[in-house]
Amino acid sequence: MEKHEDLWGHPKGLYILFFTELWERFSYYGMRAILVLFLISSVNGDNPGFGWEESDALSLYGTYTMLVYVMSIAGGIIADKYLGQKKTVMLGGILLCFGHGILAVEALWAFYAGLGLIILGVGGLKPNISTMVGGLYPPGDDRRDKGFTIFYIGINVGAFLSALAVGYLGENYGWHYGFGLAGIGMLLGQAVFVWGQKYLKGVGEATKDLSPAEAEAKKRPLTKVEMDRMKVMLISFALIIVFWGAFEQAGGLMNIYTAQKTDLYIGFLDFTVPASWFQSVNAFFIITLGVPIAAFWYNWKKKGKESSSLFKMAIGVIIMGWGFLFMSAASLEFEAQGESAMYWLVLAYLFHTVGELCASPVALSFITKLAPLKYASLMMGAYFAATGLGNKVAGLVGEWSQSAGELEIFTGIAIFCTIIGLLVIALLKPLKRLTHGAEDAQPESPLQNTEQIEIKEA
Repeated sequence: MEKHEDLWGHPKGLYILFFTELWERFSYYGMRAILVLFLISSVNGDNPGFGWEESDALSLYGTYTMLVYVMSIAGGIIADKYLGQKKTVMLGGILLCFGHGILAVEALWAFYAGLGLIILGVGGLKPNISTMVGGLYPPGDDRRDKGFTIFYIGINVGAFLSALAVGYLGENYGWHYGFGLAGIGMLLGQAVFVWGQKYLKGVGEATKDLSPAEAEAKKRPLTKVEMDRMKVMLISFALIIVFWGAFEQAGGLMNIYTAQKTDLYIGFLDFTVPASWFQSVNAFFIITLGVPIAAFWYNWKKKGKESSSLFKMAIGVIIMGWGFLFMSAASLEFEAQGESAMYWLVLAYLFHTVGELCASPVALSFITKLAPLKYASLMMGAYFAATGLGNKVAGLVGEWSQSAGELEIFTGIAIFCTIIGLLVIALLKPLKRLTHGAEDAQPESPLQNTEQIEIKEA
């Protein structure tokens, strides 16, 4: 593995990937913050949209966000078999620049063409740039989890800025101006990635550019250890679907609830908060709480307490689910008074953020620890596909709320997430055995395990 020069305790390449992903997420989350609001806006208003029914808008939102992440499987296959992660990220970025740019055009064909290109672009970029972060660190390096947390903070700096800037521009000056600003963000991200290639040498290379040892590891069949690790990754994906199926209510159901049922007026400022601004609350909390929560888990582990990735992910699902209890309280207040206070949303997003910081960056790191080299990008793509299925579940749940009622939906999500999280904790020991110590400082080698099996058979 090539040695990378460090800056502030991490490889310099981490910061190139940090800023590339920051601007890519600026473009994606900025567009996402106004997508549903644009779709349901009247065609005859001051800022015309498509005038869709809420259920139709939520259905498209769920399908689109699902396809964005499911396409990561194709992106992973292309990287593993043909182009390598680095070139696939480059290709994905180019497609994203065109996709966001086309969305700025006020035409139905441009809307669907733009969404299609974004789906393809995210599929190429998202799984492979995350895998490249893991590739900066050698096996057993304690900095890897911290590196993913730093990378994750970059994602949310982009998300925070985009919801404020793109949301404000889209709601007040025109939806397509907002889409255009998101496209400018993607151009900046692509420029950073092109400029920073010198800091990413030996990371995410195509098969033909790998060292002889790495090339051989892509050719040999999977060992028993690697098969077991694949099993536990697939099991963890079910947890990911549950997490994002609940969490992604933020862009759909909670976004509409904010716009229609929340008192957004701040009297002493004589200012009405744009509904899309609440899409930045989660990102703000991640930026401010990311390092403290990572430090908490680091110290927790040093004390010898349970700190496996699966345990953190289960705790994250539970805490995130509890955030919906604040939305249940908001629904009760709306039923009693005809509107609900903004602080319920802030509290809900606070719990969602704490849960996300326990689960999502840890899951990214977990995949890079367990995935065999030959399927490194494919398994990251499968992780994002699970995220995409969770997004589709979120859209379906949002549609059900139109008939079932928001109070019942919010409360049901909280209960379901708590049950699933506790179930994983109950099964923690057998699940950890399948990892074969992948999270230890000196993990069990798949090749050593193969040799042991051959000795036993002899």
